[in-house]
Amino acid sequence: MTRLILFNKPFGVLSQFTDAKSPTERPTLSAYIDVPGVYPAGRLDRDSEGLLLLTDDGKLQARIANPKHKTRKTYLAQVEGAPTEADLDPLRKGVMLKDGMTRPAEARLIDPPEVWERDPPVRYRKSVPDTWIELTITEGKNRQVRRMTAAIGFPTLRLVRWRVGDWSLDGIAPGTWREGPLHRTPKPR
Repeated sequence: MTRLILFNKPFGVLSQFTDAKSPTERPTLSAYIDVPGVYPAGRLDRDSEGLLLLTDDGKLQARIANPKHKTRKTYLAQVEGAPTEADLDPLRKGVMLKDGMTRPAEARLIDPPEVWERDPPVRYRKSVPDTWIELTITEGKNRQVRRMTAAIGFPTLRLVRWRVGDWSLDGIAPGTWREGPLHRTPKPR
């Protein structure tokens, strides 16, 4: 029977079960998940937090991770500075990055979300405000959200992936996981 695990990956944890570069220094999924035969469906950078899906079904893994399926991924990004809605327009149209143009994203300013404290805390500067953005993309270029916000002049300070397809982080504390329902990821709009 297919298994799907919804894991709230903490900051600093690698999205893999082993670390060939530094097996004793950097935490991996093996410190949190002791379920044989499951593998991440996609990646989440070491310095990003939030929802990581793992499954033992290769077809489901490909459906979630492969950009051709346009699975929607929603991120909460704390950015440096105070962007306006107009500042977010380039994200909504697509941003040119070194590896090409991004697909248009859904982007909006949000109130600071009720999320856990990060360890270590985000750097804070009295002279520079910070703002939260909700950003939904349908692709997964390397460090894409961070590069997109930097491209419009608002570097990301903290990044939390909140949703992948129909699956969300609701009710999952950092470093914990639960079995997920196996509903299908929605078709792109």
